[in-house]
Amino acid sequence: MSEYIILGIILIVVLWFFNREWIKNRFFPDKQKNYTIDDQFNSERREREKEIDRLLGKMGKNGINDLSAKDRKRLDELSKK
Repeated sequence: MSEYIILGIILIVVLWFFNREWIKNRFFPDKQKNYTIDDQFNSERREREKEIDRLLGKMGKNGINDLSAKDRKRLDELSKK
């Protein structure tokens, strides 16, 4: 009987460990980070710049042929904004 209790506790801990990010986001969501329109615009701009930097870094290592068609299309979309 006590073996099942210990096994159950271990199982719960393991499940919690692998799902802790989902649990955190589900029960303790982040509050709104952008309070003004300017904050929201700047936040979106920073996110676009990060994605552009990631794609350009990927391209810079091995050339443009390293980008997939999806990455090229996304880079074109981001560069037009």
